[in-house]
Amino acid sequence: MGEVGGGKGGDRPPKRIVAEGYDAVAGRYLTWSATISDASRARYTRALLDGLPEGAHVLELGCGAGVPATRALAARFAVTGVDISARQIELACEMVPGATFIQSDMTALEFPPESFDGVAAFFSLIHVPREEQPPLLARVASWLRPGGLFVATMGVRDAESDIEDDWLGAPMYFSHYDAATNRRLVQESGLRLLSANEETQEEDGQPVPFLWIVAQKP
Repeated sequence: MGEVGGGKGGDRPPKRIVAEGYDAVAGRYLTWSATISDASRARYTRALLDGLPEGAHVLELGCGAGVPATRALAARFAVTGVDISARQIELACEMVPGATFIQSDMTALEFPPESFDGVAAFFSLIHVPREEQPPLLARVASWLRPGGLFVATMGVRDAESDIEDDWLGAPMYFSHYDAATNRRLVQESGLRLLSANEETQEEDGQPVPFLWIVAQKP
């Protein structure tokens, strides 16, 4: 990965790189993601499916094209999916017509306190500039109802701002703290950490570790 400002990312703001990158690779991402053995995402989606009542209101941050997670959640819950990519939102509307979708930078969202029973963020927080992640986590905590669940993928190593110049054919931005810092930030947001496990999945033959968080609003 290269530093922001270098390579094909140029001097574009990080969020623009993410939005334009996912617009450009939306179709390829669908095909590519289907080749990944993603047992962790299925298991942590199940944490929401088993942990929340039928009809619960769930917010998904970074819903992508809506498969597989949004579709599975929408079969049981009232789901609001958010993504910064216009093309991903178009695909999600086609693939999961029973959910509500919003194209937005997740850090700009505004919801009343205690609007949701669950919040999911699968492989999306790692695209948010890390200095914006702590206030976002605090807002997630405010949006959750007491007893509500937060399930998310976070980073395991320190990476302040990286660009991969050719990620499925387009530049892509990544930013995250190390695993210990992420655990602490979730707790400091006001959520009770139920589990925080480092799990590895294989992408294009390479092992890629992620921190999977399950937390609850007291």
